[in-house]
Amino acid sequence: MECISIFDMLKIGIGPSSSHTLGPWRAAERWIKELKDTDEFDKVESISIDLYGSLSLTGKGHATDYAIMLGLSGFDPETIPTESIVSIISEIKKTKTLIFNNEKPLTFNIETDIIFNRKFLPFHANGLTFTATTNGKNKKSTFYSIGGGFVVKEALLNSKKNFEIKCAFPYPIEKGIELLKFCETLDKSISEVVLENEKSIRSVKEIDTELKRIWDTMLECIYIGCHTEGNLPGGLNVRRRAFDMHENLKGHTPYTNPVEWIYAIRDTEVKFRQILKWVSCFALAVNEVNASLGRVVTAPTNGSAGVIPSVLMYYLVIENHDANFDDIKRFLLVAGEIGSIFKKGATISAAMGGCQAEIGVSSAMAAAALCELLGGTPEQVLIAAEIAMEHHLGLTCDPIGGLVQIPCIERNAMGAIKAINAAEMALDTDPKNVKVPLDKVVSTMWETAKDMHTKYKETSKGGLAVGVNLTDC
Repeated sequence: MECISIFDMLKIGIGPSSSHTLGPWRAAERWIKELKDTDEFDKVESISIDLYGSLSLTGKGHATDYAIMLGLSGFDPETIPTESIVSIISEIKKTKTLIFNNEKPLTFNIETDIIFNRKFLPFHANGLTFTATTNGKNKKSTFYSIGGGFVVKEALLNSKKNFEIKCAFPYPIEKGIELLKFCETLDKSISEVVLENEKSIRSVKEIDTELKRIWDTMLECIYIGCHTEGNLPGGLNVRRRAFDMHENLKGHTPYTNPVEWIYAIRDTEVKFRQILKWVSCFALAVNEVNASLGRVVTAPTNGSAGVIPSVLMYYLVIENHDANFDDIKRFLLVAGEIGSIFKKGATISAAMGGCQAEIGVSSAMAAAALCELLGGTPEQVLIAAEIAMEHHLGLTCDPIGGLVQIPCIERNAMGAIKAINAAEMALDTDPKNVKVPLDKVVSTMWETAKDMHTKYKETSKGGLAVGVNLTDC
């Protein structure tokens, strides 16, 4: 059985897309390792990259070319100063030179050495092939970015069997029914069962440190988005809305950092309509940062990175002013596990399943996590996830201009609101009366994904992507 850690579902990376940016970035790193492992790195004379399928059709809007060049240059998406990205790319373009793994200068022309093929490879919708020329001979290596920053090789015919993470959790979980069984047998909550699995591969101190780093990244992302004004890059001239919403919502309590900001929001008198606005503001903020090559947490993808942090912020500033790190920890543990169930049973790639695989999954993750913090039983937690996904089934991925801006940013706000509503409904639901279990909605989502026309799967060939005149934007 595939064992996926929550830290594989919640990864720190650079926007705007986990499958189109973070995945290709990690693929570039893996290719460099391949070359070094075979003692071919020092012999490389030139390199080129072919992009296929969705990576080709929406790659420029998703900064796939930027990500590849940064990965080939030896930069890490978790640590690279985001403010330096544009200057690094500009230098490569200007000098037509790429410092391969920050070690070896190579002649590199972005216009000719990154090829946007318009055809699909049979294995997966997101394919890319690296070619290295050594002694006049070409050596190729093909990778597939399968969503959420996960990268696989074409080793098996079915990407769902090409497990990147192999481990032996004490409580292996592939479906929701198995998770509930462990909760019942062990008399533990979902977060406690997930924690026991994580403890089998790392210490509690390491778990806490990494979860805190993930939350700090989420919080910083929200904070930056709420305090940054102007238009998003990419040519659509989309104005950032989180800044204006935040200005209208915030009170007069002074603050100088994100932590003080949380307390300032708590001190603000919040009415019902303002709750909706605050949640939307948090979600918009994250995805505006994501759309501008900022640092976010894939949850489970970059395109849906705003749902989970906005719902968690809702809990911290609206629901429970006494919340602490233990609450944040439980929330992220549950969210990560629900995401892994969807990845195993369906997909988290919009290029494979449409936006239901991104916003739908993130909404289900957030709904489940919030439900547990609000006192839901394990059964109710899964009901919350099911409700959230049920009302995202069939959601297409049709980004205008290939950019993760319209309709993607707003969808995060809608996904967050749905998650909160799903959690509340689940709390009032008797599990005995449930007609559609989580596992059924997971399998239905996968069947829907397979039936969905390719043009509605992150290709910018259908829906809003072709129904809107870009000159009007």
